[in-house]
Amino acid sequence: MSNQRLHKLIAQAGVASLRKAEAMILEGRVKVNGETINTLGFMASPSDTISVDGMNIYGQTTFYYYLLNKPKNVLSTASDDRGRATVMDYVPKEVRLFPVGRLDKDTLGALILTNDGQFANLMTHPKYEVSKTYEAIILGTLTKAMSDKLTSGIMLEDGMTQPATLNFTQFQKEKGTTIVSLTIHEGKNRIVRRMFEAMNVNLVKLTRTHIGFLGLDGLPVGHVRVIKPFEVKKLKALVK
Repeated sequence: MSNQRLHKLIAQAGVASLRKAEAMILEGRVKVNGETINTLGFMASPSDTISVDGMNIYGQTTFYYYLLNKPKNVLSTASDDRGRATVMDYVPKEVRLFPVGRLDKDTLGALILTNDGQFANLMTHPKYEVSKTYEAIILGTLTKAMSDKLTSGIMLEDGMTQPATLNFTQFQKEKGTTIVSLTIHEGKNRIVRRMFEAMNVNLVKLTRTHIGFLGLDGLPVGHVRVIKPFEVKKLKALVK
């Protein structure tokens, strides 16, 4: 695998933001192949053994993989200095894990937690295009013009979205809402919410139902399950 800047690898593993990853390096908290790295710009590969605060995020270790059905009002972060609820409150405490990617506070659904940084990189790096499927409940109906925008791309402040795939729509007459299932292949921040906001659509509820083929399949909100070894293998096989 090709070399990347160390702080980017740390961020792609879901351990911290780019800025916080830089601070961790400067504080001497990061090792590559057993050597402490405290200078920015250091290049490393996902095949190297990289540890943060003594925890391997890339390289040889015992890896754990969990699927969480994230509740609303829970942060997709390893910790919160304001004491708010995080996804770590729902997984075993015996192993130090981190979330793979993000779901914003108000979005429910499928979120993977692991200690395997290389796997996290595969699942989240834009070039690998692992699909994510969402169920959106919107106020009113989804018009043809809206459908066309979703499936052709919507201009946002950070560029045009990639075309989404509409799986189905279902109007709920008694509630005046429409259920929209759509699949995307990009991981920009709050991307689905921003797509509907750009069309002035009132989004009532948003749930991520699938990461690739991996679905919630009856997993209750706030519950977690182990991702089976064959499922991990299939997820890795999705990478383009």
